[in-house]
Amino acid sequence: MSKIDLAIHGFPSRTPFASAARRSAKVWLCLALIGADALALLVGFAIGVRVEQPGTLSGDVLTSLVGVILVHAGISFQNQAYATKCLTSSLVSSRQALLSIAGTLLIFLLVVFSLKVTGRLPRLALSVGIVSSVVLILSQRLLICHLVRRAYGNRLHTELVIVDGGNVPDACLGSDIVDAGVAALRSDLDDPYMLNRLGILLRHYDRVVISCAPERKVEWAQVLKGANIQGEIIVPEIGELGPLAVHQLSGTTTVVVSRGPLNLANRAKKRALDIALTVPVLILLLPLMVAVAIAIRLDSPGPIFFRQERMGRGNRIFPILKFRSMRVESSDSSGTQSASRDDDRITRVGRLIRRTSIDELPQLINVLLGEMSLVGPRPHALGSLAGDELFWRVDRQYWHRHALKPGITGLAQVRGFRGATEHRRDIVNRLEADLEYLQGWSLLRDIGILAKTAQVLVHKNAY
Repeated sequence: MSKIDLAIHGFPSRTPFASAARRSAKVWLCLALIGADALALLVGFAIGVRVEQPGTLSGDVLTSLVGVILVHAGISFQNQAYATKCLTSSLVSSRQALLSIAGTLLIFLLVVFSLKVTGRLPRLALSVGIVSSVVLILSQRLLICHLVRRAYGNRLHTELVIVDGGNVPDACLGSDIVDAGVAALRSDLDDPYMLNRLGILLRHYDRVVISCAPERKVEWAQVLKGANIQGEIIVPEIGELGPLAVHQLSGTTTVVVSRGPLNLANRAKKRALDIALTVPVLILLLPLMVAVAIAIRLDSPGPIFFRQERMGRGNRIFPILKFRSMRVESSDSSGTQSASRDDDRITRVGRLIRRTSIDELPQLINVLLGEMSLVGPRPHALGSLAGDELFWRVDRQYWHRHALKPGITGLAQVRGFRGATEHRRDIVNRLEADLEYLQGWSLLRDIGILAKTAQVLVHKNAY
């Protein structure tokens, strides 16, 4: 894609590389904040211990400090203490830091009372450690906020304005501006490759605002709901109504039509679960995967892996990996023909690995690469049909499911919605389950779905 950021009405526009750099800086700043908190806790409580017991720190004390740091990190993530706002607002950062420290101390005291070791608790060390840690954490957070505001101002987030026949506010300085007509961008829900182009552009931004003609607002709203981004549409005429879901862009009213379903903390937790489970499972299953690869090679000519374009998070296309289960000459790269129970395209080895879901194992590599998650809406081939109609034409909400990373398994799969999609209802059932998953995501739910997946690896609809 060529450079598409334009200067409209004389306003400057950065390149997507500049926006990507700012977004990367935000990630590194959040990591720096996490590290600074951990160091402040370590130094603060080490000071307390040294005041009461001069000398080197014992192994037990260091182990306890590491435990406190891990508990504090978990509470801070849950408490949004590492949100972007904490990088620019001293008040928000200090408030969330104090709440996180209070939660950590509460858990610490509950553990101490449960183990009945209050008599051995070094009260002076604990008191000095708490005071020192609070002072250090607040000091470093105030310093980080000052440095970030000095470098980036109060707008660390990146935002894009796409102009598709609408007007541009006269004071949208600091925003990147793209003319949809010049850049050949359209809100076309029937063109996956156009949605992919939009997804690639939007991945560099935290917020996108659409200025378009009234007749195109509904289509743009549908596009944004699956883009995993805070998406807004300029609707100045509703400003007087005072609806709750509105923002401002340089004084012009915008309607919020989409948000990423997971915040930074939840994305980090979901990714951590993916990595923690995928690496050991891949190592454990490596002998099986090698055996399957050899069997595929001996059974029929052709590559071991089958690669196919699928739609991923933010409507971006990625190549999914599967063990090849069909003959090369009859493989369906577009996915327009679903596999049937007596499908003569499937090889002997293919029939076995499809029935046991072994053909899906290479997708663990997609998970490691960050293109997929262990749990999420299943990614479909671009030409997939429900009966004789493309999936996204059955229900326009289909695109909303791409607000999360696609998964190897998902809520629809554990409910038995898998196999051929011969009727419209087959895809509607899956879509309803996917949207339910998006709206009610939790880490515990992911773990529950993974546990239930073991019960449906061999399924009557797997062929």
